[in-house]
Amino acid sequence: MATVITAPEPTPRRPRPFPLHHPWDRAFIPIYVALIWLGIIAGFVPEIVKHASSGAAPFPIIIHVHGVAFVSWLVLLTAQVLLIRSRKLRLHKKLGLAAVGLAPLMVVIGIATGLTMHKLQLGTPQSDTPFLSVQLLDMIGFAGLVGAAISARKAPSAHKRLMLLATLSIADAGFARWLGGDLHFGNGIGFFWVELYLPTAVLILGIGAYDLITRRRVHPAWVVGAAWIFTEQLTASWLYFNPGWKTLTLSAVNAWPWA
Repeated sequence: MATVITAPEPTPRRPRPFPLHHPWDRAFIPIYVALIWLGIIAGFVPEIVKHASSGAAPFPIIIHVHGVAFVSWLVLLTAQVLLIRSRKLRLHKKLGLAAVGLAPLMVVIGIATGLTMHKLQLGTPQSDTPFLSVQLLDMIGFAGLVGAAISARKAPSAHKRLMLLATLSIADAGFARWLGGDLHFGNGIGFFWVELYLPTAVLILGIGAYDLITRRRVHPAWVVGAAWIFTEQLTASWLYFNPGWKTLTLSAVNAWPWA
């Protein structure tokens, strides 16, 4: 009787863990935070100075609240990066609780600010209610990324990439004010996306490129986060030109009780 010899099944190869640290990280992440600050300052400060020197009516209170909340987020992000550099992990975790409370507040304030400003601009040449697509989807994109980052807080390599992407997802407002005029080449969904989102898109893609250079692969969290942002941006761009969206936003702004 023949003896049947069965070969042992090959042991499945486990995927290599994503390298948590690289010597260049100490410079790369602070540089990115500095670039975000640059975009916000260059985009908003000249506008604020121009408004103040023109003798125009003061900005509504909600604009000041919006500014304080969003600048607080940048300050918090900067502090967290510096705490990691200083290896003060315990304080980093404690301060992270502030992000848990601030992020949902920013979403509410961001949407309320957009609606209030559109209500004030109704009937003026500045009225552009379809632009709510950008403001609303920026907030949805930010909320999703922050939620994912908080869920991944025990996986530092994913957590820090998602937090950086979350901040980039709302930095488009500053970059568009700063560079958008130079990127206006025409009308249409593609041109609209370029004018509003190209600078932050370059920074988002830069994170993936950095991972390829330093780790020879991209982090799955970056893949999902970048896809989330680009989907949100393209959806906002499409909605902006959709006639039904214009009708819907006009109704929403007219129904908004505060101005």
